[in-house]
Amino acid sequence: MTETTGTPTAALLREWESASVQQVWLRPGDWYTPAAEALVEALEARLDTAPAAYRLGQARSTAGVGITEAIDDMSLLFRAAGFETTPIRSIRALCQGWTEGAPDLASVPTMTDPESGLGTPEYLVQRLAEVYGNAERCETDVSRTHALVVVDVSVDDSDPWQRMARNAAIGEALRGAYGAGHPMARLGEGLYAVLIRRDDQLGAGIAALRDHVAERAVAMRVDNLMRQPPRVWIETLPATHHYASALVESLQR
Repeated sequence: MTETTGTPTAALLREWESASVQQVWLRPGDWYTPAAEALVEALEARLDTAPAAYRLGQARSTAGVGITEAIDDMSLLFRAAGFETTPIRSIRALCQGWTEGAPDLASVPTMTDPESGLGTPEYLVQRLAEVYGNAERCETDVSRTHALVVVDVSVDDSDPWQRMARNAAIGEALRGAYGAGHPMARLGEGLYAVLIRRDDQLGAGIAALRDHVAERAVAMRVDNLMRQPPRVWIETLPATHHYASALVESLQR
């Protein structure tokens, strides 16, 4: 990992992640969680780390990480911070959080929209958290590397079957344009957003997407149920995840 300057918290977070991926972590792509960042912040601020360790345990359990891997991972943080051993209070908190797992799933928002098959606004906010967390570790500016592409095909109607057909069609069109698993969500009736990386082809890609959505609507015989032509635009992402979450909320209808 290339050494960069930055806040002490960001530096320690990068050091911890690097050590964990090299020594104990089984799936490098899923190491980051906001709970890990919260634990580093508590440690750097000389606060009680047990509450943050508890949340980290919950996050690791929810992600399917084993308790031994979770403990070994957290121990590397305290070692990187200069501790000879990991405080037993924090280990107990981590284990308690892991054992109890995430809060009652009945209170956890669903992450998949049933009509379109895309993500929900909550899903998009979570994926944005990952992007902003990675940007902080790499000291990059999310507003320069990523953006939201927003698609609006809404029309005034009251027929629920027509709305379901429209949502299904746009979901299929967006997955066809960007590929399955790409971060995208239905934000409201007839309104959708896709998290993309900025590149030199962004403008051309927007025009191609507009044409693709229109063509798929005709092919699926729902073009009369949506705005023609579809409205597609780019939303610049703000500097922090907090404001990005507010942006997603403001786009919802």
